[in-house]
Amino acid sequence: MPAPISARPVGGTSAPAGASYAPALTLLASLFFMWGFITVINNTLLPHLRSVFDLNYTQTTLIESVWFIAYFFASIPSAKLIERIGYQKSLVIGLLVMAAGALGMVLAASLPSYGVTLVMLFVIASGITLLQVAANPYVAVIGPSDTASSRLNLVQAMNSAGTMLAPLFGAYLILGRSKGGTSEAGTVLTQAERLADAQSVILPYVLVAVVLVVLAVIIARFPLPAMGSATSRVAKEERKKHSLWNHRNLVFGVPAIFIYLIAEIGVANLFVNFVSQPDIANVTNELAGRYLTLLWGGMMVGRFVGSFVMQKVDAGKVLAFFSIGAFVVMLGATFLHGPAAMWSLILVGLFHSIMFPTIFTLGIKGLGPLTEEGSGLLIMAIAGGALVVVQGWLADKYGLQWSFLLTAACELYILFYALWGSKVTNPIADVPPDTDVFN
Repeated sequence: MPAPISARPVGGTSAPAGASYAPALTLLASLFFMWGFITVINNTLLPHLRSVFDLNYTQTTLIESVWFIAYFFASIPSAKLIERIGYQKSLVIGLLVMAAGALGMVLAASLPSYGVTLVMLFVIASGITLLQVAANPYVAVIGPSDTASSRLNLVQAMNSAGTMLAPLFGAYLILGRSKGGTSEAGTVLTQAERLADAQSVILPYVLVAVVLVVLAVIIARFPLPAMGSATSRVAKEERKKHSLWNHRNLVFGVPAIFIYLIAEIGVANLFVNFVSQPDIANVTNELAGRYLTLLWGGMMVGRFVGSFVMQKVDAGKVLAFFSIGAFVVMLGATFLHGPAAMWSLILVGLFHSIMFPTIFTLGIKGLGPLTEEGSGLLIMAIAGGALVVVQGWLADKYGLQWSFLLTAACELYILFYALWGSKVTNPIADVPPDTDVFN
C-alpha cells in the first residue's frame, strides 16, 4: 500500500515527515486550468473578431496561427530562461507576460486594431509556452515518483475543466454583449456597432489580467521546492551514446502531435461559425458558443474514460479506436446537414480527448536519458496548431463544411501512428536518478 503523500519522499529524496505537497500541486493545477481557459477563449473570440474586422476565414484562422507560432519561437528561449533563473521565477514571469498580453488586448479593443490583436495574442501565447515548459517538470517531481502519472492526469483534467468553462465565459461576456454575437448569421454591422463590439472584449481581458497577477503574486510567495540539476548532469553524459533518430515512436510521434493539433484547433476555431450556419443549427454565435462547451466537456469525459480503459488495454489500441471514431464523426460533420452535422462535430471532442497525452506518452517511451530532448521536440510540435490557417483557406475556397475533410485526413495519420508508428524501437534503460533532486 503506498505511503500517504504527506510522508513520502519527493523524487527519491528524503522529505521531512509531515511535509504535504497537496497545496503545491493544487496551485500548479490552477496554472493548467488558466492556460486551458485562456486558450479556449480564442474559440469565442475568433467569430467575434471576424465580425468586428470583417475578416474572411483565412484572416480569422491566422489569429490562431499566430497563437501557435509562439510555441515554436518561445519554447527554446523559455528553456534557456528556466535554466538561468529557475522554475519558480519562470512561472511568475510567465504569468506576468500573459497578464501584460491580456492588458494589451484592452488597447487593441480600444483602437480597435487587427494588427495589435495579433501581437498581443502572440504575447499571451508566449507566456503560456513558458508555463508549459516550466510547470510539467514541477508536476512530475512535486510528489512521489510512482504517482507522477496520476498527478499529470489530474492537472490535465483541470486543463480540460478550463477549456470547458471558457466558452461559457466568452459566450456571455464577449458574444452575449455584442451586436455581432447576438445577431443572425450574415448580419452586416455598422461602423458604430463594430466599434462597440470591439470594446466588449475589454472587461473579460481585464478580469483575466487581474486573476493572472494574483496567481503570480501567490506563486512568488509560495514555498515551492527548487529543482536541482544533478540528475541532468548524469543523463547528459549518457545521452552522448544515443541518437533520437533510432526511435521510431518519437520520429513519427513528433508529426503525430503536429498533425493532431491541426485537427483539434481547426475544429474548435471554426465550430461557432459552422454551427451558426442556416443549414446546420441556424443559431446565433452566442448560442453556438454555448454548444462549444459540450465539445470541450466531451474531451474531459473522454480523458477520464480513456485513463480507466488504458489500465487494462494497450494504449496504442485505445488510440487506434479513438482515431477511427474521430474519422467517422468528421465524415458526418462533412457530409451531413442540420443538427446531425452539429452533433457529429461535438462528438469529435470525445474522440480527440486522449490523443495528445497518449501520443506524448507513446512518443517518449523507451527513450531513457533521451526523454528530455524527446519531450522538448513533442512540445515544439504543438506549433502544428498554426497550420489551422490552411483549413481557413480551404473554407474560403471550397466551403466551411468541406474544409473538415482536412481534419478527417489528420485522424488517419493518428490511426497509422497508433497501429505502427508508435512501436518502440531500440529502447534504452532509464539512467538511475541521482538523489539530489531538490537543492
